Amino acid sequence: MPQSEVSSVSRTLADLVAATSWADVAAQQHEAKRSILNFFATALGSACDPAVTIALRTLSPFSGASTSTIIGRAEQLDAMGAAFVNAISANLLDFDDTHPETIIHPAAPVAAPVLALAEARRLPGRDVLTAFILGVEVECRIGNAVSPHHYARGWHITSTCGIFGAAVACAKLLGLSADKIANAIGIAASQSAGNVENLPTAAKNVSVGNAARNGLFAALLAQQGYEAAPRAIEGPLGWARAMGDDPDLERLLGGLGQTWEISKNTYKPYPAGIVFHAVIDACLGLRGRIGRIDEIELVTVQGSALLLARGDRPVRNERDARVSIHHCVACALLIGAAGVSEFARETVLAPNIAKFREKVRAELDSSMPDGAARVSIRLASGDTVTETVMSPRGSLADPLGDRDIEAKLRDGVRTGGSSWDGECIIEAIWQLDTCDDIAGLMLRADRRNLESSI
Repeated sequence: MPQSEVSSVSRTLADLVAATSWADVAAQQHEAKRSILNFFATALGSACDPAVTIALRTLSPFSGASTSTIIGRAEQLDAMGAAFVNAISANLLDFDDTHPETIIHPAAPVAAPVLALAEARRLPGRDVLTAFILGVEVECRIGNAVSPHHYARGWHITSTCGIFGAAVACAKLLGLSADKIANAIGIAASQSAGNVENLPTAAKNVSVGNAARNGLFAALLAQQGYEAAPRAIEGPLGWARAMGDDPDLERLLGGLGQTWEISKNTYKPYPAGIVFHAVIDACLGLRGRIGRIDEIELVTVQGSALLLARGDRPVRNERDARVSIHHCVACALLIGAAGVSEFARETVLAPNIAKFREKVRAELDSSMPDGAARVSIRLASGDTVTETVMSPRGSLADPLGDRDIEAKLRDGVRTGGSSWDGECIIEAIWQLDTCDDIAGLMLRADRRNLESSI
């Protein structure tokens, strides 16, 4: 869309958000429910992780009224605190949803503040779904406008764009006018941050938590009359150019209100960076074709520059492992699995796993698209076997089904050590459009609340 036809990006997006009703997005509700179901699955899997506990312990003394639930736990915080902690837990295991065009993980920065605010205000499920779909739309469209250079430059796009989704979703829940929604977007632009260098550490999750919390903060400030520059995103000194890009307005605004980014969302079968899923699939396929694992002399992984940049790294801890070509290969070939336990500390530090990682080499193949991989195994006999995966399991070409995501949530309850009732959550999310009060969903999900009411 030519620049001359756009009054401002913030206002154009705000007009859509303000004018959109449940009827306009109801056709997208199933995918939105899948994304929220996956959000709960990943948050439950991290509910008792030390990073979540530390964040909760740090924020608790400064929290206002305890209105919003920490997923998988008994504690509550104010809405901004809960948004921060729940976004962290949903993103912690690298197991959350992915928008392939941008590599944004849409749900964590948007679902966390939407649910926290809706619980505090006792809002219905249709409002939650409408706001969530619009938040995902805005964060991914802004991401489209600056991809792929934004991420390649070092900006953690889930955080930097997620805050815009959080801001407009919360503004929609608050019933703000288009003028105020535009201001919320501009206020969010002043708080957008997060860098890729921090991916192997919990500092990465802090920026995702900030995207959720500060997006809600931006909406609340706008509600009270705070203003922002009309062209805070695309202006000469605005967000996009300050972060290094001329925004592609056609990718940002083309088909606005007619096509929906939530329909392009994908869900991970493995708790690792999405660019490693083809590596895992290839190794799992090769495992059945070779004889004894101890006959493997060398494993060569070929893929795009992005795969090597993200994953050709030493492995010192479990966070490194989730973004490691070498560890993904070791788990898939040695164990025949790549679930949460395969990326846990005990497995990462196991001597046989560490020794096998030394047999793995990564090579650039510039003809391979991002997300694809070729794995070749040289055996002691001198024979070589090769497997190429272009569209891994969980991609748009081979998506996870509803039952797969439900199973992922049940596993999250188990591995995360939560007391929450997985079946209750699954049932409630599929019926979210009929829910009159989100607070009731959270209350029912904790088994202790169920047991105390019997």
